[in-house]
Amino acid sequence: MDRQESPQPARRGFDEAYQQAYQLASRRLKDTADLHALCRRSDATLAEEAGEKIISLDYLGRSCRVILPDVEASVTNGEPLSPRDKLIILHYLNTADGSPLTDRLITFKELPEGAVYYPTYVKRTIKPLLDKFADRPEALMVAAGDIGGIKAETGDFSFRLNPLPRVPLTFTLWLGDEELPPEGNILFDSSITGYLPTEDITVLCEILAWKLVRLG
Repeated sequence: MDRQESPQPARRGFDEAYQQAYQLASRRLKDTADLHALCRRSDATLAEEAGEKIISLDYLGRSCRVILPDVEASVTNGEPLSPRDKLIILHYLNTADGSPLTDRLITFKELPEGAVYYPTYVKRTIKPLLDKFADRPEALMVAAGDIGGIKAETGDFSFRLNPLPRVPLTFTLWLGDEELPPEGNILFDSSITGYLPTEDITVLCEILAWKLVRLG
């Protein structure tokens, strides 16, 4: 069964493009015959209340929900979600195939079409992190802790966090020296391809990178 999603619009400000992508993802979710199976695959929960079906899941450390049949995505406490956040949540729910974690870490270039997206990915994710934290790695770890990051064992400084239930990301920083500049990377469990399209992974990493930059 083909689980590919319409990609995230590549440039900001294109509200019409986001709306179109959201409508397509909404229609697909609304047409899902077995929501219980979808929730099992995505590690979400399903409840019914007053004739509505409510899918609940954690996203970026917040409890979020999608209410059907209108497909309204929001934070459970009523806090609004950005269009990009909503689209990532819908794409995650629609794409999730229930693949178990492999514990095999891969780089962005190993994702489908990762080499194509790579220059944009580096500009939008890795560069802001290096600009902010290359000479302040301890500040990166503090910021990571503020959003639920747990210390990992790759590179000189690293942490792991789960922005979505079955999407662990490992952020890694290597310190520079007299010969080599600092380097950074984000590593993915190889199962991520069963949960998000590559462009959504780029957008998710960008959201997290700038959240860390603001906290740092």
